[in-house]
Amino acid sequence: MLNDPRFTVEVSIKVPFHDVDAMGVVWHGNYFRYFEVAREALLNQFDYGYRAMGESGFAWPVVDTRIKYRDVVKFEQQILVRATVLEYENRLKIGYEVFDAASGKRTTTGYTIQVAVEATSGELCFVSPPILFQRMGLSHE
Repeated sequence: MLNDPRFTVEVSIKVPFHDVDAMGVVWHGNYFRYFEVAREALLNQFDYGYRAMGESGFAWPVVDTRIKYRDVVKFEQQILVRATVLEYENRLKIGYEVFDAASGKRTTTGYTIQVAVEATSGELCFVSPPILFQRMGLSHE
């Protein structure tokens, strides 16, 4: 599955001034915003973005996340943020890599984990709902 281009996306972001600290370095918490931009682009690639999720009757809150900072990213730097579906059967785990667009050097890695929650009852789903498999074009046993 990881080789299927539908389940990986790359977005380009030019780091704005409001994302950096006094040293001109991206504040660590802003990486989650970059991940969010890439995650939404990824989900939209198989027509299950946030609006479609809500319309399908499920919320998908982020329940776990991790970031590893390997190198700094600075004001006005052009970066590429790659998001890839890593798991989908029982939860949606998306991996991220941030690269300097000019050199291709990887600066940051991370992941987020989301779980399906039935919108009307608020109940956690221990298996991803069939709509996710349908939108991804995968069979669900």
